[in-house]
Amino acid sequence: MSEVERESMEFDVVIVGAGPAGLSAAIRLKQLNPDLSVVVLEKGGEVGAHILSGAVVDPVGIDRLLPGWREEGDHPFRTPVTDDHFLVLGPAGSIRVPNFLMPPLMSNHGNYIVSLGNVCKWLAGKAEALGVEIYPGFAAVDVLHDEAGAVTGVVTGDMGVERDTSHGPNYQPGMALLGKYVLVGEGVRGSLAKQLIAKFDLGAGRDPQKFGIGLKELWQVKPENHRPGLVQHSFGWPLNAGTGGGSFLYHLEDNLVAVGFVVHLNYKNPYLSPFEEFQRFKTHPAIRGTFEGGKRLSYGARAITEGGWQSVPKLTFPGGALIGCSAGFVNVPRIKGSHNAVLSGMQAAEHVAAAIAEGRSHDEISGYEENWRGTAIGKDLKRVRNVKPLWSRFGTFLGVGLGAVDMWANTLFGVSLFGTLAHGKTDAASLEPAAKHKKIAYPKADGVLTFDRLSSVFLSNTNHDENEPVHLIVKDMELQKRSEHDVYAGPSSRYCPAGVYEWVDADGNPAADRMGIDVRFVINAQNCVHCKTCDIKDPNQNINWVPPQGGEGPVYINM
Repeated sequence: MSEVERESMEFDVVIVGAGPAGLSAAIRLKQLNPDLSVVVLEKGGEVGAHILSGAVVDPVGIDRLLPGWREEGDHPFRTPVTDDHFLVLGPAGSIRVPNFLMPPLMSNHGNYIVSLGNVCKWLAGKAEALGVEIYPGFAAVDVLHDEAGAVTGVVTGDMGVERDTSHGPNYQPGMALLGKYVLVGEGVRGSLAKQLIAKFDLGAGRDPQKFGIGLKELWQVKPENHRPGLVQHSFGWPLNAGTGGGSFLYHLEDNLVAVGFVVHLNYKNPYLSPFEEFQRFKTHPAIRGTFEGGKRLSYGARAITEGGWQSVPKLTFPGGALIGCSAGFVNVPRIKGSHNAVLSGMQAAEHVAAAIAEGRSHDEISGYEENWRGTAIGKDLKRVRNVKPLWSRFGTFLGVGLGAVDMWANTLFGVSLFGTLAHGKTDAASLEPAAKHKKIAYPKADGVLTFDRLSSVFLSNTNHDENEPVHLIVKDMELQKRSEHDVYAGPSSRYCPAGVYEWVDADGNPAADRMGIDVRFVINAQNCVHCKTCDIKDPNQNINWVPPQGGEGPVYINM
């Protein structure tokens, strides 16, 4: 990008991503030194537009960042958890697991059911009140380095680029934002984080990162079906015992219920569709009654980091650090990461502020990397570190049971029965050829309780200019045909929750699993909800997700 002349702006600290981690880092920096100049870049058109989470939030991070927030009247934490249910689902029935059998860390009492997007909007207001500059609609697309290789800033994406990559009449080059330190909090599988992890070999000596895909709908239900404060988690049907995943129902205020479904992306069967499994889940007798007579308001999907303790990369590099889900701080059995995102943003900010106070810049804030495992984040992740590997090795029922025993051992005795188990291969390498599996016949959507992908994407308010370059880059199209289609039966047409990818024949008819015919790969990039599943699950790692032009993508409301 050096051939393009760009305007530049200098700050003390540049933060990529206006999620819980980035905004908490910005707030903490200004709390420590009001004179620091801090900028936050957000690829969404507004703060919160691209934020998607369950979400039941453990307020431990907010308590440390903003003591006294409960006395304020404008916060979004309106629905405290009042009841916890854990269900095991079979094809026709369910069993509730008694709460006393669950490890104490699984309890949600004291937590809040919220829209994480609304939490980010609230945090953004706090940050701006302290003097933080927030630039929504500006995606960071590249990293700047000095001659020694240290990170010195980021470049925002060009605007007005045509589909053929030529400069249109409204072309504007992106800007260079320079900082003494850069904090990267883009969320799961961020494009800059990928660059930095590769360049600085931050994953050396760590397990591969593991992921899930979370799909979510927001419903307004009939008052008689609403139980404000109820948190209900389940696992089992419709997934088979060898496929990891689970679900949630969270009852918010105003007759709103968030329903979500998570599928671990190490599944083997290329015919599996996480979206269709989610729709099927809602038809279960223990679930469907909640939504009878209700109305679906919103839909979205997002990848989730699941590697935990073993998979967190080295967090620091010369000139900056990874924070939040860019680092992978999600506690998988709790399905929670926002509390650790807040704490990690604060910790990074404290090390950066101290370094700047010493007159340093563009070096490595090594204390952040050296200390995090001994903090609340590390303690939170260490005691659940074997849940995911056990689930993957032994399947849902035996694996979850062993994981629960291991969590109890960690809780009662501070030790694990299994040491620290490895995750093994990547999620992309977990997919098996189609010849080893049978096709899955999913029921047709009824338009009342279950829906198709395109009508769902409509509710996500997703928009991309059809004339801009496709932001889903297939590195080798011949490999895509030879392997992704011919060997794996086109799983991209099923793992994508937004109908972005299609294999079609010469007449334009779907041909994902029709072998031995001429097909072409169609990318409907305008449907993309930025979940990053393709970047994770493609069996050849042949698809690279990069940010589209500024501000585009979903516009999630109350999600």
